[in-house]
Amino acid sequence: MDKLQKFIKESWHEITKEVTWPKFSELQSSATLVLVASVIFALVVGAIDFLIDNGLKLLYQSF
Repeated sequence: MDKLQKFIKESWHEITKEVTWPKFSELQSSATLVLVASVIFALVVGAIDFLIDNGLKLLYQSF
C-alpha cells in the first residue's frame, strides 16, 4: 500500500510541478492543424475509394 501511495504522490508532483503545459493558443493552433490534416486525409482516402470502386465496376461490367 505504501508503494501505491508513493507512486500517486510522485505522479502528482510530476504532473503539477515538472511538466510544462502548452498555452491555450498553442493548443488551438495544434488542434486546427490536426483538424485540417484529418480533413485532407479523409478527402484523399475518399477519392481513392471512389476511383477504385468505379474502376472495379467498369472492369466487372466488361466481362
